[in-house]
Amino acid sequence: MRIVVALGGNALLERGQKPDAEVQEANVDRAVKALAPLAEKHQLVITHGNGPQVGVLALQSASDPNLTTPYPFDVLGAQTQGMIGYWLLQSLQNAIPGSQVAAIVNQTLVEASDPAFDNPTKFVGEVYDEETAKRLAAERGWVVKPDGQHWRRVVGSPVPRRVVETRLIRQLLNLGAIVVCAGGGGVPVIRNEDGHLEGVEAVVDKDMTASVLAETLEADALLVLTDVPQVVRGFGTPDAEPIPRATPAALRREDFPAGSMGPKVEAVCRFVELTGDMAAIGRLEDALAILEGKAGTIVTPGGDYGGPGDLSPRHEG
Repeated sequence: MRIVVALGGNALLERGQKPDAEVQEANVDRAVKALAPLAEKHQLVITHGNGPQVGVLALQSASDPNLTTPYPFDVLGAQTQGMIGYWLLQSLQNAIPGSQVAAIVNQTLVEASDPAFDNPTKFVGEVYDEETAKRLAAERGWVVKPDGQHWRRVVGSPVPRRVVETRLIRQLLNLGAIVVCAGGGGVPVIRNEDGHLEGVEAVVDKDMTASVLAETLEADALLVLTDVPQVVRGFGTPDAEPIPRATPAALRREDFPAGSMGPKVEAVCRFVELTGDMAAIGRLEDALAILEGKAGTIVTPGGDYGGPGDLSPRHEG
């Protein structure tokens, strides 16, 4: 089968950990240990988050006295794809001797007219007090907004339309490679008035990009892997209740936080609605158990799932 996996940021950096390279490399090794059983039996595409990493690079760039202006966000996103892709491909090669692994930099096409550019909401980078945030906004042309007790920079989060290098990813899969791609949702680009691709200051939601990519690649399953075992109805309340199985319609009737579980639910619902195939949300270490129907929140058109036998593989090799 062909499976697209979207790794949450916790796969690289757990909450409260310092973003040191050796810390993240150890976390990548643990992530790969969970994914190796899938890669050994199926065609596997791995996407990943980059929030903490791009924040570190943005701060370094903004503080570098040798730069006239900090590197733009599309460039920083490409840098994180190279760094994280390197860690993942090396760990996969070590875990599965003889495997062919490709880690590639991807562009994600968005529309220049997307209303998200006029109302930026995606928090990026470090937290500041209000005075510092507004000073930096004036100096650097940022938009800043309150984030709890702090202030942070916000950028637009336009809807992903297509991963530009989709055909290349498909070719690599057909050759038997494990593919690491679309990190951080991919580098957001538009087509300018000359028809050329051009990077923009934005952040594309990684789970939505994974959903778009899975649909285009005709994947048999989309797994959104994070640090919670299942989607929970009424999270944080006395009536909290895990959801082991669901249809897209049932999940859409629930109320999930826009900044955390909401985008993940939207991504899996979209994939199932468009393809009729299976998607799931669950813990990274449960990846194989989720595919077998023994863990996670599994979403299908009818809300039932008994394991891989319920899927109809479209791909061989």
